[in-house]
Amino acid sequence: MAKIAAKQVKELRDKTGVGMMAAKKALVATDGDMDKAIDYLREKGIAKAAKKSDRVAAEGLANVVISGNTAVIVEVNAETDFVAQNDRFQALVKRTGELLAENKPANVKAALEIKTDRGTLNDEYIDATQVIGEKITLRRFQIVEKADGDNFGSYLHDGGRIAVLVVLEGADEATAKDVAMHVAAINPKYVNRDQVPADEVAHEKEVLTEEAKNEGKPEKIIEKMVEGRLNKFFSEISLEDQDFVKDSDQTVGKFVASKGGKIKAFYRYEVGEGIEKQEDNFVDEVMSQIK
Repeated sequence: MAKIAAKQVKELRDKTGVGMMAAKKALVATDGDMDKAIDYLREKGIAKAAKKSDRVAAEGLANVVISGNTAVIVEVNAETDFVAQNDRFQALVKRTGELLAENKPANVKAALEIKTDRGTLNDEYIDATQVIGEKITLRRFQIVEKADGDNFGSYLHDGGRIAVLVVLEGADEATAKDVAMHVAAINPKYVNRDQVPADEVAHEKEVLTEEAKNEGKPEKIIEKMVEGRLNKFFSEISLEDQDFVKDSDQTVGKFVASKGGKIKAFYRYEVGEGIEKQEDNFVDEVMSQIK
């Protein structure tokens, strides 16, 4: 039996997208012949994951995992929304969050290299792709740490189409969850108006000033008008300035303050946002299945 080198296993994995153990088994079975190993995997149906590597994965699930003072918000993508109902896919998303919270990798590449009892996290993604039959990818994640006196709040909308993680200084978990629900619904851009970049504020002020001038307003009241309209602008993009969805008589900032807290940060993932989804021709797709 030929001795199989680690670099051979890696080369076969890169070419076929299979897991480490499957690649090694194929090389052992073919005495290290790379071409025969590829055929072996194809014949066994194991290499099917590689064929999906160029597909667009813009569906899937987002999730939040909280462990003590560490929380993780993560998005895992698949090709169709049907996969979101798959038990194995849901378990993979949950396990990914748990491994991220435990190992705290710096980026997606490092995350996929996390060692597991099945090889690496990447191996588990390859295995899931083979079993489920769709390209599955770890798209992004954020690891968040809090102080002992802070509170995490999380909310999943539509089973994980939107995931939100909120960090409050003080208050309690219930308040943090209420804020997370608000963020899911309204989608603010910043925690407060101080976070809005100065150039964005300056641009908005310039536009509003010209708008007021074009309306023929007197110079002496333009400044006051612009100030009022700027406040409306902030109420649209600043979380603290937004009317709270559960009580529109107060802003989110005032609601949190009434509970003895302050908003420190929020993170909102909506599955597939920013990904250009592939538009398939349904007729062509059906015809390709009957050929």
